[in-house]
Amino acid sequence: MPKTEREFHHHDEVEWTPVAADSGAAGEGMTEKILNFDPEAGVSTRMLRFAPGVDTDQVITHDFWEEVYIIDGEMHDKTVNQTFTAGMSACRPPGMPHGPYASTIGCTTFEVRYYRK
Repeated sequence: MPKTEREFHHHDEVEWTPVAADSGAAGEGMTEKILNFDPEAGVSTRMLRFAPGVDTDQVITHDFWEEVYIIDGEMHDKTVNQTFTAGMSACRPPGMPHGPYASTIGCTTFEVRYYRK
């Protein structure tokens, strides 16, 4: 089943939940709102929140496309020693390494993940 068809709804209708430890991108203080999910493909549209002080230790790669927009706050990519701030976006093809990340003030992102045929 593909992602669920939904008309506009407010993200406050969805609870923040801890990021799964086996996701490869989890850290203490990281939570997510899954706004939509395709269980067959395993991809989602979500909001990701880094609490102030989050510091991860893994470089992340995955087999899907990922587009990310920073809504507020900032995150620091420790590998490239660069800080990304609100209003910035990224488009990551499958296999692109990113992270690990740290965020002293916290950060909220909006992400769309998909497979391209």
